[in-house]
Amino acid sequence: MIALLQRVSEAWVDVKGERIGEIDTGLMVLIGVERGDSGQQADRLLERLLGYRVFCDAQGRMNLGVGEVGGGLLLVPQFTLAADTSRGRRPGFSQAASPEEAIKWFEYFVAQARLRHPVVETGQFGADMQVGLVNTGPVTFWLQVRPV
Repeated sequence: MIALLQRVSEAWVDVKGERIGEIDTGLMVLIGVERGDSGQQADRLLERLLGYRVFCDAQGRMNLGVGEVGGGLLLVPQFTLAADTSRGRRPGFSQAASPEEAIKWFEYFVAQARLRHPVVETGQFGADMQVGLVNTGPVTFWLQVRPV
């Protein structure tokens, strides 16, 4: 399972002209599900995400997690994160989970996040989304927990 997280001062998701999710300070996280992912990968990725220190402390060092700054999470499904871009000019998606598996594990991830974090907004699986954000820093990290 893959998370591309960006530290933001604001982020939002629109579908068909309607705002379906938005946060102020926090993390906008694109989530990709790979073949073989399970609850084990989702749980570990969420643990890493919630504890990842990307917010500045009083000394200006990235030393605080999203919960410590009272930030929100905007979780957006994005299957293209699982693309194989190692050859040619067209991405391959053989490592991406099937839509049925991907939605199952994305929804599981969201449910677990809502149990552990007070502000969780989401994009919409399978929708044509318009995602906007103000990345502060910019700060962007790739987290991955590989299937076993």
